[in-house]
Amino acid sequence: MSKKILVFVLGALLLALSFPLDAQQLAKVFRIGVLLTGSASTQKSRIDAVRQGLHELGYVEGKNVVLEFRYAEGKRERFADLAAEMVRLKPDVIVVGGTGFTAAAKQATSTIPIVVGGAGDLVGTGLVASLARPGGNVTGSTDISPDLSGKRLELLKEAIPKARRVAVLWHDVTGSGDADEIQQTEIAARAFAIKLQVVSVQAPDRFQDAFAAFKRGNADALVIIQGSFTFFHSKQLMELAAKNKLPTMCEGSLWTETGCLMSYGPDLIYQYHRAATFVDKILKGRTPADLPVEQPMKFELVFNLKTADQIGVTIPQWPLMKADRVIR
Repeated sequence: MSKKILVFVLGALLLALSFPLDAQQLAKVFRIGVLLTGSASTQKSRIDAVRQGLHELGYVEGKNVVLEFRYAEGKRERFADLAAEMVRLKPDVIVVGGTGFTAAAKQATSTIPIVVGGAGDLVGTGLVASLARPGGNVTGSTDISPDLSGKRLELLKEAIPKARRVAVLWHDVTGSGDADEIQQTEIAARAFAIKLQVVSVQAPDRFQDAFAAFKRGNADALVIIQGSFTFFHSKQLMELAAKNKLPTMCEGSLWTETGCLMSYGPDLIYQYHRAATFVDKILKGRTPADLPVEQPMKFELVFNLKTADQIGVTIPQWPLMKADRVIR
């Protein structure tokens, strides 16, 4: 080998060794699985948030990252099969939404990193050891924050001052964490001298019966506990609430956009945007066990005045002044 060629080869080798680690990693095409409880249409804003977050961090679909989506269509019985199917694709990271889907993903794999876009009590359900040090292969964001149930009832009372009897609709499923939400709502109701009427629904064909029960109970308003089942059927639930002229309080802005009168809860779009940051850190060598789980950092109070007009209620000015967004 000539001296010039040897110098060239050694130079090229040194250049390769000095090439930044991040750039070397981004030269690989990463596969990211995404498991969501709803459908492509109901989860669009969350999907867009993940995509935007990844794009801002330098990931381009089809170039250095491939996204694989699976949707449960609101059916918890599909969680295990879809999680197993995703694991067979051998993604580098799995992004998942909801406590039930997170549990299914963790059961399907103990090695592939799992990033939670948003879910209930990850500690209470045993999915992580603690928020500070999750352990295992799960990290991300939890929706749990102290006193949300009480805050929702407080805001509901401000918006609907006459509310004395409040109905609560939920989907009673073991392991969902919704039972804790019911308990917290009951505690808050006693503090505000509100009489609760709690009704569980197991299938969409029971919605009519639930609203008939609310009417018999003279409910002044309705709180809907968010879960994969209730959110997937949110449009139908909002149509029934409007038909029955029943003011509704929900857990997030996506509900309000669907027709809920008002919502208060974590900004889930922000949390799913944050999921991209967790993914990026893991792809660059961090382990889920050492990435602290984040609690909600942003909350939104949203009113839908179109719904208010439709059901014939007037929201006082003070609650509207506190709103982060008003849909007119």
